[in-house]
Amino acid sequence: MHRHDVIPLREATKAWFLISLQTFGGPAGQIAVMQRTLVDERRWIGQQRFLFALSYCTLLPGPEAQQLATYIGWLLNGVKGALVAGILFVLPGVVALLALSAIYVGYGDTTLVESVFLGLAPAVIAIVLQAVIRVGGKGLGHPGLVGLAVAAFVALTLFAVPFPLVVLAGAVGGWLLGRAVPTLAKPRPAAAEEGPPPLVSDDALHTERPSGRRAALILAVGLTLWAAPVVLAAVLAGRSSIFVDQGVFFSGAAVVTFGGAYAVLAYVAQQAVDVYGWLAPGEMVRGLALAETTPGPLIMVVQFVAFVGAYRDPGSLDPWLAAVLAALLTTWVTFVPCFLFILLGAPYVERLRGNRTLASALSGITAAVVGVIGSLAVFFAVHTLFADTQRLTSGPLDLDVPALDSLQASAVVITALGCLLIFRLRWSVLRTLGVCTLAGVLWGLVATGL
Repeated sequence: MHRHDVIPLREATKAWFLISLQTFGGPAGQIAVMQRTLVDERRWIGQQRFLFALSYCTLLPGPEAQQLATYIGWLLNGVKGALVAGILFVLPGVVALLALSAIYVGYGDTTLVESVFLGLAPAVIAIVLQAVIRVGGKGLGHPGLVGLAVAAFVALTLFAVPFPLVVLAGAVGGWLLGRAVPTLAKPRPAAAEEGPPPLVSDDALHTERPSGRRAALILAVGLTLWAAPVVLAAVLAGRSSIFVDQGVFFSGAAVVTFGGAYAVLAYVAQQAVDVYGWLAPGEMVRGLALAETTPGPLIMVVQFVAFVGAYRDPGSLDPWLAAVLAALLTTWVTFVPCFLFILLGAPYVERLRGNRTLASALSGITAAVVGVIGSLAVFFAVHTLFADTQRLTSGPLDLDVPALDSLQASAVVITALGCLLIFRLRWSVLRTLGVCTLAGVLWGLVATGL
């Protein structure tokens, strides 16, 4: 065992692999798996330290659960541990979604696959509504924060304000509100712990000493690795190729994904559908439904977007090769920044403890994220429940309006079923998706007379 390892790296790798196979159900489920495995069962990290690490990761753009795994991996085994934990956290999802994307492209127009999506897409509406309620319940503890959430929803849904501006406005609003209400972001006390003391306690942490030299080295290596595939694509395929477009776009999306996948998907959907034309509106819902059924962060849906877009616009390459390359390139530029943010900021993270200004800004961002997710729910509902929509632009107004006579009965019924299972029966996301998928298949078979 290396002298800087809290536990043997081999033992940690085995644990992270087992965790990676259980990361279904979005960030809440993923964080719960790490809580149970690392805090409650193995006693590798203390409860308060775990919660503080989670708070730090929530401040960052990107999937907080994957970054939390990377951060804890760094605490346990240094840089090697961070890489092992972070990579294993996403690897099963990358492989699974790559296979599902290929099945969708190859067989998406068959009756069976269409019936599967007939059930999956409406279920996603219920799942996103659940996310709105969960995030809102935790993050809107003051009327001012409720106002920020409503303002964010209106800005995105009715006026198509760019997502990064909404996030920035939320941070500024939270900071201003925090100055007026000092207890706005007061942390909750951690529950008392039982059992043997953790290896990484709440007070004595195994960390590297921060230094300008270390930060400069990590920044140089990280930025080079982040940009290298996009630069290579520009050299080999030309600056106007779809690989460069996707590499640049998803690199930018990676640094504005505050609040997790649900929050940024409204922005990604708008750009991928309306600006670049990589997907049809309904296909974004299908991509999220696929991502919901695979382990790992939900932001992995960007891999589906890239796969489908490159398959349809492969340039001089074989469509399948272009699709796989685009999916892997997009995954790379989405997750490399996550490692960079953690490894660069981890030695300084203790300086953030108790910083009221940052906590207030985070509260504002969280409130804005509630509005963003609400806007996403509207986007999915409009394009799932109705077969036809039209874009309405009048002055500052810019929104999609459904054609009321194109309401689809199957989508309404299965959406209601999904809401019943999640909100009334409190079923898990995966179980709900399974039942709704079965309902969609049965509806499709009946509709086609099979």
